[in-house]
Amino acid sequence: MDFSLNAEQQMIQDAVRKFARSEILPYSRDWDHAGKFPRELLTKMGSLGYLGVPIPEEYGGAGLDYISEAIVFEEVGYADSSVRTTLSVQMSLVELTILHWGSEAQKQHYLPKLCSGEWIGCFGLTEPNAGSDAANIATSARREGDEWLLNGQKVWISNGTIADMAIIFAQTQPGSKSKGMVAFLVDANTPGYSARKMTGKLGLKASDTGELFLDNVRVPDSARLGEVGQGFKIAMSALDNGRYGVASGCVGSAQHALDASVAYAKERIAFNRPIAGFQLVQDMLAQMKVNVEAARLLVYQAGWVKNQGQKSTIPVSIAKYYATEIAKQNADMAIQIHGGYGYSDEYVPERLWRDVRVASLYEGTSQIQKLIIGRDLTGISAFE
Repeated sequence: MDFSLNAEQQMIQDAVRKFARSEILPYSRDWDHAGKFPRELLTKMGSLGYLGVPIPEEYGGAGLDYISEAIVFEEVGYADSSVRTTLSVQMSLVELTILHWGSEAQKQHYLPKLCSGEWIGCFGLTEPNAGSDAANIATSARREGDEWLLNGQKVWISNGTIADMAIIFAQTQPGSKSKGMVAFLVDANTPGYSARKMTGKLGLKASDTGELFLDNVRVPDSARLGEVGQGFKIAMSALDNGRYGVASGCVGSAQHALDASVAYAKERIAFNRPIAGFQLVQDMLAQMKVNVEAARLLVYQAGWVKNQGQKSTIPVSIAKYYATEIAKQNADMAIQIHGGYGYSDEYVPERLWRDVRVASLYEGTSQIQKLIIGRDLTGISAFE
């Protein structure tokens, strides 16, 4: 079994690392303070092919494999989790969902714009009363001839107020749970569609988060993604892709926490010597290193499964669960190693800690990942 990157993947890693640490990392602290995502950065990333890594070239993507996608997410996640969140939603939740479920006309219309960064997309699933219980959505879709009338509200939508289009999930049969769900591609300039920024977040302050409102939004049947009743299946397949992006990005955040801690421990003097020489500091550094290496291997394993075209739900859930949990651990230990400075935004651990905390919540909480894994082990679902 070969764990090394091939020549193309190594080239991608070198290029994205150089870009992320020159074009993103130096500005991440300022973006965090301002709470504003720099849209021009996404356009620049699109011109370099970073927005459509696994999308075929015929639709404007780079046509690369899923290990390459993980590499891009890891390097961007190392520099700034807010940017990685925007990238993950764009590529994993929106582009890949359209690629896998869209008609040829939908692919030709949306994917080139999304891959280039001309358009930003968002994923409208979560609602005030439907988070982990995604089948409980209340947004309604009523058919009127060759059109659909959409009404409802979505919350905690990454890219929500900056998106040019959204994948909106709605219910055609109230009370039917997953059986009546349907997905639509809705342009943000459609009458009745509006968005409002959500503020007061603990972290990811430079990542846009919004509420979406659909007030008699009328869309043609050609905007429907997949068939009526396939909405839940589409949502779950999208989340498989999204979780892979989150896991990959968290490997980058965990690696950053480790690198910052090693550097600080070697320069910080206490009791007349660098704290890197203290046994308990080395214990934390060693645990952080093991965390990163194990998480990266789980991500690559999931990527290998995806590259084979095999069902990847379980390896992705394992990678998502483990990588998000160890990212929190590494950020916490980085604060401990930095001491009082770790609690200040003068050093990076404070922002890393705030930003990675949400990773075990969105796109399926850690508890949901355990239930998915447990269902696979036992054949018994805890969701019913």
